[in-house]
Amino acid sequence: MLRKYIRSSVWLVSMGLGTVLLAGCSTDPKVSYGDARSEETVAVNFGSTDLQVIAKTMVDELLAFQPLMAAMGNTRPVIVVDKVKNKTLEHIDTESVTDSIQSQLLRSGHFRFVDQSVLNAVQAQMKWQTDSGLVDPAKAALFGKQVGAKFMLYGNLAGIEKRNSKTKDVYYKFTLKLMDLESGLVEWIGEKEIRKIAEKPWFSSF
Repeated sequence: MLRKYIRSSVWLVSMGLGTVLLAGCSTDPKVSYGDARSEETVAVNFGSTDLQVIAKTMVDELLAFQPLMAAMGNTRPVIVVDKVKNKTLEHIDTESVTDSIQSQLLRSGHFRFVDQSVLNAVQAQMKWQTDSGLVDPAKAALFGKQVGAKFMLYGNLAGIEKRNSKTKDVYYKFTLKLMDLESGLVEWIGEKEIRKIAEKPWFSSF
């Protein structure tokens, strides 16, 4: 009886140790939530902190440009946003940059926006309302009633990368312009430069 009890205890202990070892050897990464606004220092490439810095700088500069704000008066001009051109060697989602800028400008209360990226979907929906026979004609959205944009916001993101055996230096320059669509005049230009330097640790490569 005692021998059977000992064997059972050994088996239970072995199973427990095996479970602990398997858990310790798991290949799944440990995941936790971080502050989305905290400074990102994981890599030298374009990251979330760069996006946030660029968006805030552009919005602050535009809202502080007195000639434009004075000309606007109490109006809320409509802006159409063109996609920012990526002229770097990296794959960068520049749409996220313009989305952040657009969101902050809209919340400032000084501007309104038309979304050109969904123009085809809007046209299809309006055609369906007009032609399907399922929508009350008196309540259907009509063609030719939309508000035209006064300004276009557009720009580009350029980058220069240099490196040697020990250091990687990455330089970004973001340029944003606001054009009056009727006159063709560029009413405002904003720029933000970012430089990031990485030192190579021993026995590793960039």
